[in-house]
Amino acid sequence: MENNNFCRPITEIINGDKPSLSFEVFPPKTDANWESVDKAVKEISAISPSYMSVTYGAGGGTSKYTVAIAEKLKNEYGVTPLAHLSCVSSTRSEIQSKLHELRDRGITNILALRGDLPEGFTAGSLDYTYASELIAEIKEFGGFCIGAACYPEGHPESETLEEDIKHLKEKVDMGCEFITTQMCFDNDIIYNFMYRIREAGIKVPVIPGIMPITNAKQIKRSCELSGSLMPSRFRRITDRYDSDPAAMKQAGIAYATEQIIDLYANGFNAVHIYSMNNADVAKKIKENISEIIK
Repeated sequence: MENNNFCRPITEIINGDKPSLSFEVFPPKTDANWESVDKAVKEISAISPSYMSVTYGAGGGTSKYTVAIAEKLKNEYGVTPLAHLSCVSSTRSEIQSKLHELRDRGITNILALRGDLPEGFTAGSLDYTYASELIAEIKEFGGFCIGAACYPEGHPESETLEEDIKHLKEKVDMGCEFITTQMCFDNDIIYNFMYRIREAGIKVPVIPGIMPITNAKQIKRSCELSGSLMPSRFRRITDRYDSDPAAMKQAGIAYATEQIIDLYANGFNAVHIYSMNNADVAKKIKENISEIIK
């Protein structure tokens, strides 16, 4: 296993000489699920990803596992971790405590997110309203490479894409050093988004996020959560193969692979895969582009 990316800032990794390929994993909801998640994390680590991000869970409910997995990636598997940190359901003292914990454990890359509003609450009724506030706090704390999320098709809560890009610019102005896109199934949308954010003065690196759709259950769920449009070309694939699990998995991996190759060919140096803890999918995608990212 390669260890040359160990503990490096994400910005340094994605600006390297060779293309970056990274994967997202999510923590278990309970201790009972820890073994299966740890197995997936270990197997994905074994294919030498450029780095791995670890999600925070709704309302921070799995945050203790986020730190544990990130620390294990760093100390046992030799992979640079990117820890997600969401703020909307946390107090300022809780965020400060979490920053101290991450720093003490040597985890120095954070993806700063607002997170979903808790049921019954509205923006403004909590300590944090926007991710930009969290980014400013992390920047003041110091010692972290800070990333943020962006939405090529616009955040569901923004009335227009222009409004959403304005909020993205605020994140960058507060100290965000790189941004990762929400899943997107049409690269033309990403290219159009890049033009618009560069025109708005956002110059930090952008990492496209790709989710391989490998089973029928993912299709509706993914689009509902992300608001992503499904291109007619991909919809025809899912309509044809969603009742054949093996064919759908193969087609989904092929479609994601084609997206990834196209992104590299059009100048992106980094792509992030929402792997859904599926080590087999991660391995097949890495194999499909092994000569491209060598």
